[in-house]
Amino acid sequence: MITVHPATRDAIRSHIHSMAKATLTTSTPPTRKTAPVPRSRLVAGLSLSHIQAIVGTLAGLASIIGVVFSLLQVARPANTGELVTIVQAAGSPGSVTGATIEVLNTQDALVATLTPDSTGRATQELKEGVYVVRVSHPRYAAEARRIQVLPRQTTEIRTILRAGSSSPVERAVNNGVSAVKKALRF
Repeated sequence: MITVHPATRDAIRSHIHSMAKATLTTSTPPTRKTAPVPRSRLVAGLSLSHIQAIVGTLAGLASIIGVVFSLLQVARPANTGELVTIVQAAGSPGSVTGATIEVLNTQDALVATLTPDSTGRATQELKEGVYVVRVSHPRYAAEARRIQVLPRQTTEIRTILRAGSSSPVERAVNNGVSAVKKALRF
């Protein structure tokens, strides 16, 4: 229990009484204050702090994606590159499915055999070096190209197949028939 000196207690009561009397006898009517419109509200109904949180989250995600992408590039062996082959038919924007893509080294040893997907695209990770890429299809003439794969880079080649046959037997027969036609003047 707290004890207060009687003179101090009387002074406190007198002060409280005079404050209450002054408040009750005020002649000016109280003014009604309206709540200020918050400046942090935007048109969409989001507060500035919400927008800052969203932007911060997106920046964090972009940062994480960048790190993951960098790690994937580092995870790729230093002496390999990527070969991307796109196979199309001459005179047609469409792709050629059912083609065979052979990747050979400089000693003509087969390194990889690829089949293009529905878009005519095939990819393969290869060691740095020089290769021959041969594309063949039963209804088209074969195409071959010499390429160089550089480390940590993508080498893209577009192969346009022209009408004809890539089968050596069929080519020999066609050449023989052509020779007979010329000899007999058909």
